[in-house]
Amino acid sequence: MKAIVIGIMSQNKIRERILSIARGEYKPKLTEPKIWFTSMRSLAEVLSDENRALLKLIRDTKPQSISSLAEATGRKPGNLSRTLNTMSNYGIVEMKRERNHVRPVAKATEFRIVA
Repeated sequence: MKAIVIGIMSQNKIRERILSIARGEYKPKLTEPKIWFTSMRSLAEVLSDENRALLKLIRDTKPQSISSLAEATGRKPGNLSRTLNTMSNYGIVEMKRERNHVRPVAKATEFRIVA
């Protein structure tokens, strides 16, 4: 599994960068971050020790549903679902819909942070 590159930049700088890309004035390099956070604090909340352990558990056990992952972790499904949705919004977890359940898939367990 390849490490995901994460960047930290102010909200205004992120907005300027996105607009510059949209206007065609700037083309991001392949080595640049794909995921951006506005502060180390927000990054630390999403990639806490507990959440990184959760990503490794997802990678190793390949759970078939959120409820089976909840059983494995001892966490409540609602709480776990919110955590997974947050990580999904950042592209760290993929939530695959299959018939009548959702299967979480870890996109990465290693990260390179650029500040």
